[in-house]
Amino acid sequence: MSDENNTPEEQPTDAAPGADAAAAGPEAVEAAVDPIDVLKAENAEFKDRALRAMAEMENLRRRTEKEVKDARQYAVSGFARDMLTVSDNLRRALDALPDEDRKNADAGIAALIEGVEMIERDLLNQLEKNGVRKLEPEGQKFDPNFHQAMFEVPNTEVPNNTVVQVVQAGYVIGERVLRPAMVGVSKGGPKEAPAPQAPENGDAGQTADKSA
Repeated sequence: MSDENNTPEEQPTDAAPGADAAAAGPEAVEAAVDPIDVLKAENAEFKDRALRAMAEMENLRRRTEKEVKDARQYAVSGFARDMLTVSDNLRRALDALPDEDRKNADAGIAALIEGVEMIERDLLNQLEKNGVRKLEPEGQKFDPNFHQAMFEVPNTEVPNNTVVQVVQAGYVIGERVLRPAMVGVSKGGPKEAPAPQAPENGDAGQTADKSA
């Protein structure tokens, strides 16, 4: 027989990269991955999870604080509204007394009147300590969020929709309306003048040139 049959076949030289590692099994592939890169990736993932958890806890803390604050502030809304009715009745009793009778009242009646006035002031002071504030809308622009219009008053000296009379005082508790103010608003006056606009740079320069 000839020597050609005994010659070993030549191996191809253009084998694909990584073929030896693949042929060697998964252990060789894992060995080719840099363990430092793996640790960095895991560290970044853990850090991201920690930051997300901290953000969620902070949001939960803020929501809880707001809910507790609102619960404390607005829990007395119903009670405060009932106390305003008591205050209104005290004021009606005082207003029902004519000024002439108040001036000519004897010492006993004068002391009684003063006592009722003190009770009214103390009641309003206690409500204010609990976040209840009285609205002072007279002279302000009518705001349907805080005022309830009862009638219109012809008045050409003030802008339209200006509160010119308060029929019943309004109150707020915190940022919420406890009771809107019942008011009378003006009618027939001038509209509100628009706010003057600041001149642009070019206009300002022209004005300066004219004045010069």
